[in-house]
Amino acid sequence: SLDDARCVFDKMGQPTVVSWTAMIAACCQNGHAKEALEFFRQMQMKGVEPNKITFISVLSGCSHAGLLD
Repeated sequence: SLDDARCVFDKMGQPTVVSWTAMIAACCQNGHAKEALEFFRQMQMKGVEPNKITFISVLSGCSHAGLLD
């Protein structure tokens, strides 16, 4: 479940871009676009550089949630 994934993520010492992107994608796929955006913000604050897949995941989630015009 998404809650289980969050627990595992929270226990990671230094999540990588892959870990952050996986959480962002999981949030988006489960209809939690705003939570995905918060993960994206936190990722940037931690100094982790997003990659192409990260951006695609964020845009896809925002689009499905109707957050893009």
